[in-house]
Amino acid sequence: MYPFQDLQPEAIWHYFYEICQVPRPSKKEGKIIAYLQDFAQKHHLEVAQDRTGNVLIKKKASAGFENRSTIVLQSHIDMVCEKNSDTKHDFLKDPIQPVIEGEWVKAKGTTLGADDGIGMAAQLALMAADNIPHGPLECLFTVDEETGLTGAFGLEPNFISGSTLINLDSEDEGEIFIGCAGGIDTVGQFTPQYEAPSKGSFAFKVEVSGLTGGHSGDDIHKGLGNAIKILTRYVWDATQELEFRLASFQGGNLRNAIAREASATGVVPSRYKEEVRVLLNCFIADLEEEFKDVEPRLKLHLESTELPEQVFTKDFHTAFVATLYTLPHGVMGMSREIEGLVETSTNLASVKTAGDHMVVSTSQRSSIESIRNQVAAMVEAAFTLGGASVKHSDGYPGWAPDTRSAILKQSVDSYQKLFKTEPQVKAIHAGLECGLFLKKYPGLDMISIGPTIKGAHSPDERLHIPTVTKFWDHLLDILEQNA
Repeated sequence: MYPFQDLQPEAIWHYFYEICQVPRPSKKEGKIIAYLQDFAQKHHLEVAQDRTGNVLIKKKASAGFENRSTIVLQSHIDMVCEKNSDTKHDFLKDPIQPVIEGEWVKAKGTTLGADDGIGMAAQLALMAADNIPHGPLECLFTVDEETGLTGAFGLEPNFISGSTLINLDSEDEGEIFIGCAGGIDTVGQFTPQYEAPSKGSFAFKVEVSGLTGGHSGDDIHKGLGNAIKILTRYVWDATQELEFRLASFQGGNLRNAIAREASATGVVPSRYKEEVRVLLNCFIADLEEEFKDVEPRLKLHLESTELPEQVFTKDFHTAFVATLYTLPHGVMGMSREIEGLVETSTNLASVKTAGDHMVVSTSQRSSIESIRNQVAAMVEAAFTLGGASVKHSDGYPGWAPDTRSAILKQSVDSYQKLFKTEPQVKAIHAGLECGLFLKKYPGLDMISIGPTIKGAHSPDERLHIPTVTKFWDHLLDILEQNA
């Protein structure tokens, strides 16, 4: 059932719902690309696709606006695919199910994909309309923003022609962004060593769940729990006090999401069977005190399980657990230029088993490239001490603020005129594609705007309905006033 029949602007919600029906995981965007191409053909619009998969749809100017400069509107077409552990959902096949809760739109048990489906919806609503005044428009839809900025990295020269770009991927209405952090991923790969557990050992599984999660850039300063770090604390204490030995460990999912869930299985000598539960209860009491204001749904669950055929050797267990405990997570430094802006951070994103290896993924962000690289080297050092092999991604550049920007002035003036208040002009700690666009097109004048989205990259993702109208009105006024 269509849930948005009473919402305005009607066109945006219509296209957002259609987008929710099309699966679009990162690196699996074929279906949404086909949808965009069909949309362009249906509306008799020029469409092109580059070798990376980015789609560009062009629309001629409204009558009387032919001499205005071309504006590029940009969004990314992939979404973060996260779901609650008790939710059955195939992101390659199943549609997202949006529901309205008060002033918010959420999804049933999964990420909503408003990041950046709502930006896409605004582009399509503009492309389909015949009563909105604007100059020449180019709508750029990039692929694989969430897992590697692949579309922005691969954007070809001369693919776009406009010299002004409005990125529609921000998540705070009333804020205009003019800068972002750069980032790099650092991955450690371990080769576990195993042995048979001692006879008569007590085997159990412990799980961390119920955490808020969130975006590793936007939310890193909020003091949210990281499931991997929390579980590692218990494993460390159990190792020191109860001779615990791991059989498996996994947690987190995506490099740019704060880990919400983690689990581990292992064994202790049978004489410590009761102490396992006592230690957990004491740990839970500590966590409730530490996270009472930010993680009210935090849960730790312990249950006995069958004795595993093998566990980590003592030496490997010690090195692996010590590495997880040592790896930093969270804010590493605040900006001295912009009050309240996180300058540098690192995210312990995931621990996964891949064949014969255990892969630990992290990501580092900073608005200063040298510090970003220094923190990545710190993470590499921790991996190296633990015996892991290490790889870094190519990294991506930040976007340096330009307070003299023409499109910034237009957007600020427009916001003041429409809403009788001044917007906040900010830089963001999250990574946007704008830094890469600027590298490919050095003359681009850019801003980033969007409606309010909370809990991005987690099943708690929600879109604030009233801000969608303000975002739309602001965007239309910018286009109409652009000379």
